[in-house]
Amino acid sequence: MKLLALDTSTEACSTALLCEGEVIFHHQHAPRKHADLILPMLDELLAEAEIKLSQLDAIAFGRGPGSFTGVRIATSVTQGIAFSADKPVVPVSTLASVAQQVIDEQNESYVLTALDARMGEVYWAGWKKNPKGFAENVIPESVLPPEKIQKPEQDNWAGAGNAWKIYEEILSQKLADNLKNIYSDTTPHAASIVRLAEWYFNDGLAVPAEEALPVYLRNKVAEKKP
Repeated sequence: MKLLALDTSTEACSTALLCEGEVIFHHQHAPRKHADLILPMLDELLAEAEIKLSQLDAIAFGRGPGSFTGVRIATSVTQGIAFSADKPVVPVSTLASVAQQVIDEQNESYVLTALDARMGEVYWAGWKKNPKGFAENVIPESVLPPEKIQKPEQDNWAGAGNAWKIYEEILSQKLADNLKNIYSDTTPHAASIVRLAEWYFNDGLAVPAEEALPVYLRNKVAEKKP
């Protein structure tokens, strides 16, 4: 299987390629440069692996939530490549990407992901490691103030994502009894997106390019002040 993945949902650009079970990736911290960097990064990755677009099974991307501009860039670039190469697309949650990293790198089984959504809110979800080793959603994705997060019934969760640092006091007070570890430096990454995309693709969850849509969670993408 050959899958290409990209993510621009945060201040970083990342690309990854899954080829016959091996994952290679490029990652660059580049605020406000996503549109200029992402295509050259993809070309460089394909050249490094000596893979052509026509050889890919599908293209995956971080569909959000995250930076509105970044998620739009990832969506439009993915759609453009998929249309030109006539390939299906696998949208992957950025929150799932964060959880998958903690599962793979820290061997955690239950992960509460919290990313800063600005405006005093967080993007929130819960995940468990399924028998195949993938992050499976068990607490639906939402956007809400950290004060309104509900304590999960189960204990021994790991917290992951930058909101655990930004809202450390609030989240720790509300969830301390349920937590075992916190990984506040974990961010969405194309390497974990391509891992999840393999599972989704094998389960028949790839979609045509025109159905590869962003997920913002927040209804108002932009709010203008009077």
